[in-house]
Amino acid sequence: MTARRVRIPDDELNWKFTRSSGPGGQHVNTSDTRVELRWSLEDSTALDEAEKDRVRERLRSRLRDGAITVVSSQYRSQHRNREAARARLIALVEAAITPAKRRRPTRVSKAADQRRLDAKRRRGDIKRQRRMEP
Repeated sequence: MTARRVRIPDDELNWKFTRSSGPGGQHVNTSDTRVELRWSLEDSTALDEAEKDRVRERLRSRLRDGAITVVSSQYRSQHRNREAARARLIALVEAAITPAKRRRPTRVSKAADQRRLDAKRRRGDIKRQRRMEP
């Protein structure tokens, strides 16, 4: 099953810009390049209720007051950080709404089971031989 592409409307995204840390010279002291993107899962129209429940379950450690926050400061440009934050948010949500694959139960082969038992028997023999010597 392929993951559904999520489209989050621009009006649901809250942006906050601050000065980024790290090197950058005079430019870094004057421009707000660090981007903090906040998206309210509860108020969103991009997902149906089943998908919202799945996101709540899988991203519960990232949810604060029903919203997911993503921060990007890897680029020196505010525009590129905006794109990076949006891409990271969409990737997070898409991964969360993708249903988990059902595990198909498999059986251990007879040969593998026999190898395991043989190894246990050999190990037991080694320990038994140690006990017999004074």
